[in-house]
Amino acid sequence: MKLQLIRNATLKLDYAGHTILVDPFLGAKDSLPSFAGRSPNPTVGLPVTIDEILAGVELVIVSHLHEDHFDDTAKHRVPKGLPIFCQPGDEEAIRAAGFREVTPLADKAHWQGLKLTRRDGSHGLGPVVQDMGPVIGFTLQAKGEPSVYWAGDTVYYPAIENTIRETKPDVIVTHSCGAKWNGDLIVMDAAQTIAVCEAAKGSIVVATHMEALDHATVTRSELRTAADAHGIPLTRLVIPGDGEVLTLIPPVV
Repeated sequence: MKLQLIRNATLKLDYAGHTILVDPFLGAKDSLPSFAGRSPNPTVGLPVTIDEILAGVELVIVSHLHEDHFDDTAKHRVPKGLPIFCQPGDEEAIRAAGFREVTPLADKAHWQGLKLTRRDGSHGLGPVVQDMGPVIGFTLQAKGEPSVYWAGDTVYYPAIENTIRETKPDVIVTHSCGAKWNGDLIVMDAAQTIAVCEAAKGSIVVATHMEALDHATVTRSELRTAADAHGIPLTRLVIPGDGEVLTLIPPVV
């Protein structure tokens, strides 16, 4: 398995002989307004060209329709014939953008030897969830590959802990920038990312969704410093840079 962090939550996965694009956010630097009054978004450009990002992609997963996960550039540039899995309720909006093969991931789905399972998430806690709307995560499994739990735009709360305990994933992808909306935490911060590491001692945690949006409150270096203070090594909490490719192998059983 190869995992490439493109930017923010956007990932390109080479998994079981297939290439998957997750949450395509392809707009140029400063193409969206500020979320926190500090800077237009995204605050950084893409590390590679859009053509390179889309090369070989066979499947797209869209967790929700916030612009930093599926923007207008993605709606125009992602080929309309590619199959897309999305959260229930978003399928009609995606079809309205011209995509022809859109499947809501209500529970479990199988595609070309891959098994996808919808997982719960909460884009904050309390009243802010009404502003943020619903989100999903997912687990990904295939023969001969590490099991992956992509938590998505969620804070750490009991449903995340339960998924980790029940599925024991080999790899967990977190969104760890500590973004806030009107003062409320809406994705994991450093403390919550460390809590994931402590709950999943047999997993590699890959921290993404960092240093790309102006409402983030945690940098990569700050997360690394916090992890070091808790004795979590580089091998257990990986914090890739934009464009970086990780090679992850299944455990020997």
